[in-house]
Amino acid sequence: MKPARDYYEDLLRDLRNPEEAAAYLNAALEAGDQKAFLMALRNVLAARLGMTKAARKTKMNRVSLYKMLSPDGNPGFENILRLLRSVGICFRVTPEDWGKDRKKAA
Repeated sequence: MKPARDYYEDLLRDLRNPEEAAAYLNAALEAGDQKAFLMALRNVLAARLGMTKAARKTKMNRVSLYKMLSPDGNPGFENILRLLRSVGICFRVTPEDWGKDRKKAA
């Protein structure tokens, strides 16, 4: 029998890659669940910087950062942007289905 692997450690290793981290956050956003996105952002921060370094880099209190990114957290939009920038990820908005919307307008 194969030894069990720690899923969380594997996840953090994968999230050190910027493309993997961005895809992970996008998947959480597409799920449409705020709690899922906050947990995904917390995992990306933990993987890319560690929470202490993330708090220092963003000039946020570490305990507040943990609370903000908990399932019951409610960070402001500016805080989300600041956290994303701290790990080299930007926030973009794109249309869901541009071709479909243009046909309706015509």
